[in-house]
Amino acid sequence: MAVKVVKFGGTSMADAGAINQVADIVKSDPERRYVVVSAPGKRFSGDTKVTDLLYACYHDLEINGECSATFAKIRERFEGIVKDLGLDLDMKPILDEVEKKMVVNYSVDYCASRGEYLSAIVLAKKLGFEFIDAEKIMIFDDNGNFMPEQTNELVAKTLKDIRYAVIPGFYGADGTGSIHTFSRGGSDITGAVVARAADAVIYENWTDVDGFMSADPRIVENPTIIKKLSYKELRELAYMGANVLHPEAVFPVKACGIPINIRNTFNPQAPGTLIVAEVEEDEFAKRQITGVAGKKGYSIIFIEKELMNSELGFGRRVLSVLEYYNILFEHMPSGIGTLSIVVSDNELAGKEDVVLERIRNIVKPDNIEIKSGISLISTVGHGMSFRPGTAAKLCEALAKANINIRMIDQGSSELNIIVAVATQDYEKAVNAIYHAFA
Repeated sequence: MAVKVVKFGGTSMADAGAINQVADIVKSDPERRYVVVSAPGKRFSGDTKVTDLLYACYHDLEINGECSATFAKIRERFEGIVKDLGLDLDMKPILDEVEKKMVVNYSVDYCASRGEYLSAIVLAKKLGFEFIDAEKIMIFDDNGNFMPEQTNELVAKTLKDIRYAVIPGFYGADGTGSIHTFSRGGSDITGAVVARAADAVIYENWTDVDGFMSADPRIVENPTIIKKLSYKELRELAYMGANVLHPEAVFPVKACGIPINIRNTFNPQAPGTLIVAEVEEDEFAKRQITGVAGKKGYSIIFIEKELMNSELGFGRRVLSVLEYYNILFEHMPSGIGTLSIVVSDNELAGKEDVVLERIRNIVKPDNIEIKSGISLISTVGHGMSFRPGTAAKLCEALAKANINIRMIDQGSSELNIIVAVATQDYEKAVNAIYHAFA
């Protein structure tokens, strides 16, 4: 029998009604054999995600050494779900054990991971599937680095004799048993890892939207659903803020060509978005761009120096300063006498003065300054490389909207064009670009 691996996000696990819908989806196809779940998300506007409650528990433990008041909300949530589902499952001893371990051997990763752990126990009971604890199969080293090849081997071996199972997402453990987590949204990665190890025919990622949208619906009214896109396009869009799927979830399935299908738990008839290794040429030839995505919160380190282009090692010396202060950079467009380095505000926070001073001492620029209040917008699509004038059309759209481009950068693959604009113009710029190509 073919294997489909399915992952359900926080909204899909938020309450008993959503979980019943999840169970119906899984049971409707016997090939959906391995299920990965997130912690329960928000049930309504103003509600709190279980993972956020767990982070609050860790905060309480740091300050007071106990977290009973906050953990009581988690108890109520899971006990309510089990009751509403009508399951013969006593959550009290399970929750007691979790709270005890949080207090005795607490760590931020252990606390944060318990939402997925509890969520998977509940769904396994609902489905009648085996529960496999992620800490037994998802391997991290002692420094918290995920070990993909060792994990792939262990997961494949574990699943070999298990027909149906539910696995919590987001976390694993090192050789000492200490829990480590992926970054937020990391259940997507767990699902992709399981799909690779199970040699799945498809990895279905179920969420609360009908598919991957061509722009943020909070900014652009009624953006189109992308029917099909490539792994590369997904990476670009996800990295730049299109948060339907964790950007690192691509790597495990890309290694063996497993397609990803973004689906809506609450509208399972919708085909969703199919993410594949390569989009057929006639498919992307129909569209000049695939989507527009962006992020706020950037600054530009702007450097001027006459004849810097003839100064051997100039760029390397500048970047060595960022490396010295453990600062990642996003883009580095340059001219004959100018160099711009785009850096996240979070990376630069508190280090602005020391970074500028060290660069001054090392490369002796004529002028150096930090320009803050910058947002990045990425326009993505394979079709861009087949049609001349894409950059001109984009720039014209921003000019007509009276938006100044602070920086423009196009990758050599011609897969994307990134522009920097003032954050106050961000929403207007996204709309201008989207509608120029719609």
